[in-house]
Amino acid sequence: MTNEAAMEQVQPAASAPAPEPVVALIPRINVAAFCDDQGTAQAMQSAGADRRMVQAHMDVHLGGIPAAIQAYTNAKTPDVLIIESTKQRDGLLNDLGHLAHVCDPGSKVIVIGHVNDVLLYRELVNQGISEYIVAPIHQLQIIEHLAGMFHDPEASPVGKVLAFVGAKGGVGSSTIAHNVGWMFSKHYATDTVITDLDMAFGTAGLNFNHEGGQGIAEALGSMDRVDQTMLNRLLTKYSDRLSLLVAPSSIDREVEIEEDALSAVLNVVRANVPSVIVDVPNIWTPWAKSVLVHADEVIITATPELACLRNAKNLVDLLKAARPNDNPPRLVMNQVGIPKRPEIPIAEFSKALGVEPAVTIPFDPLTFGTASSNGQMIEEVAVKSDAARQLVVLSQILQGQEAPPKQKGKALGSLKAKLATLRKK
Repeated sequence: MTNEAAMEQVQPAASAPAPEPVVALIPRINVAAFCDDQGTAQAMQSAGADRRMVQAHMDVHLGGIPAAIQAYTNAKTPDVLIIESTKQRDGLLNDLGHLAHVCDPGSKVIVIGHVNDVLLYRELVNQGISEYIVAPIHQLQIIEHLAGMFHDPEASPVGKVLAFVGAKGGVGSSTIAHNVGWMFSKHYATDTVITDLDMAFGTAGLNFNHEGGQGIAEALGSMDRVDQTMLNRLLTKYSDRLSLLVAPSSIDREVEIEEDALSAVLNVVRANVPSVIVDVPNIWTPWAKSVLVHADEVIITATPELACLRNAKNLVDLLKAARPNDNPPRLVMNQVGIPKRPEIPIAEFSKALGVEPAVTIPFDPLTFGTASSNGQMIEEVAVKSDAARQLVVLSQILQGQEAPPKQKGKALGSLKAKLATLRKK
């Protein structure tokens, strides 16, 4: 069976925000910014509070280059010194000459200027300035420059972490996460790892018919030794493009999750694959909050009922405040239309959250039940179902593409079927 019908009938919502560019975490560095303009100082403060700067430390001051010279006359300069000047070319070069006398050789210097001059840029680079940025600036612009300065150009691009969480238990967040990861690997040929963080009751192994293994538990217990070699040993391979980091799914022993250990494991995973699906259980702990705050995308699954509305509202408000430079969380409305169940209208639900649903998946117990019992994905069980089509749309949105690439052989088969139908008419 082909997926062409599903691709042709459903397109992503035009209003869906585009995925943010993936920017690597800034390493443990000290950054000091000396600004001339209040707006630049505010952008620096915002950059310093961004989730990508969690390991770095940034101090922001006013006073520009003169203040920097005064501060470091008898002190060591930080790993990165960001200075702003509103002066024209000659005044800027003169001030930088004085700054050079107090700047340590190992420090990198970023200059924010108010002169848009290519010749000035080239001259500054020739003098050893790491980067010249023309004001006004955006906080993400600073973060991208810092990431680029400490990123190995020969290293693979950092992978994207997508965290899936349910507004309450039983809303289907894990099922949706597993189906999206499967579609990433199948339709987009994207190497993907699905990480199950529900240590006692995780379902990734069940849903993919690959029970057993201590993948994520063993990785968390070996934080200092986790590397690509060890990761390959712990992963359960499902297909050429899809692997699972399964949970023990056992209550025989308790597995404690430490925030730093989980962050280290996810950093190793994202350094080796472009897509990391993280299935976050419906619990509230420091490590669960950290995963959601620091993920590149957060997908909240909810059903149209009061408890979900309250919990989703709390999650959305927290994440918007903690991630001001990121897109808001994606909202998936699931199990919509259960007979005889009073439901909050989707329009009212989304209005209360301030987030439009990325997709709305209808209640379909037969399709979901069959898939769960067989250890299959929704599209494998019922490719033409509304649920399958909505999951296709969600995968398109999260990939930032209009539709998965079509396979020529399947497209030809679909065309022949249409021609046969026309001849019968």
